[in-house]
Amino acid sequence: MGKWGPLIVLSLAQFLMVIDQAVMNVSISQLVDDFDTTVTTIQGVITFYALTMAMLMITGGKIGDILGRRRAFAIGHIIYASGSALTAASWSVGSLLVGWSILEGVGAALVLPALVALVASNYTDTKDRVAAFGVIGGVAGAGIAVGPIIGGYFTAELSWRWVFVGEVIIAIVIVSMIGLISDAPVAKKPKLDILGAILTALGLGMIVVAALQSSDWGWIRPKNSPVTPFGFSITPFLLVGGLIVLWAFARWQEHRERSGNDPLVKLELLEILPLRSGLGSFLAQSVILLGIFFTLPLYFQIVLGFDALETGIRMLPISIAMLITSMSGPALAKRFPPRRIVQAGFVTLVLAAFLLLGRINPELDDVGVSVALVVLGIGMGLIASQLGNVIQSSVEVADRGEAGGLQYTAQQLGSALGTALIGAIVIGALVVAFVDNIESNEAVPAEITDAVEISVNEQASFVASELVETGLRDAGVDAATTDEIVAGYEQAQLDALKVGLLVAAMIALGALFMTRNLPAERLRDEPAPTTT
Repeated sequence: MGKWGPLIVLSLAQFLMVIDQAVMNVSISQLVDDFDTTVTTIQGVITFYALTMAMLMITGGKIGDILGRRRAFAIGHIIYASGSALTAASWSVGSLLVGWSILEGVGAALVLPALVALVASNYTDTKDRVAAFGVIGGVAGAGIAVGPIIGGYFTAELSWRWVFVGEVIIAIVIVSMIGLISDAPVAKKPKLDILGAILTALGLGMIVVAALQSSDWGWIRPKNSPVTPFGFSITPFLLVGGLIVLWAFARWQEHRERSGNDPLVKLELLEILPLRSGLGSFLAQSVILLGIFFTLPLYFQIVLGFDALETGIRMLPISIAMLITSMSGPALAKRFPPRRIVQAGFVTLVLAAFLLLGRINPELDDVGVSVALVVLGIGMGLIASQLGNVIQSSVEVADRGEAGGLQYTAQQLGSALGTALIGAIVIGALVVAFVDNIESNEAVPAEITDAVEISVNEQASFVASELVETGLRDAGVDAATTDEIVAGYEQAQLDALKVGLLVAAMIALGALFMTRNLPAERLRDEPAPTTT
């Protein structure tokens, strides 16, 4: 397969890692029926999968340094395949939790940090490395967009279980082709910092759980919070607690280094300016991507009434544009430094968000939305074509596993924060706009307005307008008033989605400040890390 053989294997692994959660998200209703459980329970299983990866990603990168990146890559796929097999055969929620959330999560935490380190070690020439990371970034975007199509098709026509059977087969193919990948030798194998691994897992886990559950528990005012310390939601306490644990982790790492022991993470890596800027940009990109991927399905499925398969097809322009643009990385890198390319990507994301803002209407503007999604994919592709290479090029060969762990930790945190932050903003905007609409509508009686306000503030949710109409009629509200309230709700939905997109645009604009320490010159084959 020539020099691109390793990239084929690594791209296949990247695709396998990213389609998984997208498939599960569109299969929720079928899972609820198959296991005779609730949506909340299945969402808990999905949350635990993200939690497992976030908690173990840094440790997974260090294990790759200890075992060797290629060996960790192979072992990770074996664990992942075992989890997929158990998921496909799962007979209860418990077996689904063990197979998907735990085994697949552990496997992914070994695979992903090793994957980016192996890309860098197999492509030492700058041009080839930029091309390889561009393809990896494009494949990741394609997987996120194609996942709902695959999941929607199998769930509707066959069974969600067949997707996981396919994952087992793909994992076996990847392991059988492992010989195509060369591994960079590590001069000294470090020892695993057990306490550091526990502290980082606990700290990151608390932050991710708080972010993912914030919409259910509430950010400050408790909604369905399991406990209410001092009358507040548990969310802020988990966030602060997680930050305190991570502070303790940093102090422990300093102690390990002073005493001559191997730390889990070399804190001096975070003093490397391009690495730090790259991680911040990665986090911002993930927040924006997952925020938009939260917002758009609400528009397509809840407002317009499309199913999961139709939604996936409508969002396909993102992945196509992202893949093509990501693969243009080498050509761009010949003419422009990474900083300019990434900055252009974030500016393009701002433009895409504003284009979408003008297309969120009760009737779908097919051409307008497709154009906006292509622009969005171009922006994501520009960023993806550079950041992986920047991060890996900014550290020594021996530190690439750690850098990979940090990269995917930033990505997991960004994904959790993107869904939680944009989700909370959209729901909050929905409540404000809906209440404002019915308060200003003289056709809605005051007593009904008060009752609706209380109901919405107690348990707000982004649901189809038909459900609102049914609820009002079941409550005995007359047809004319129901129509007025439903019309106000439908307008509030559109306004809330626009607010979510506006916030995504603001985050993209703010992310420009994170790019200031990215390389301002074209990368050389042997870069010298810059520290403070």
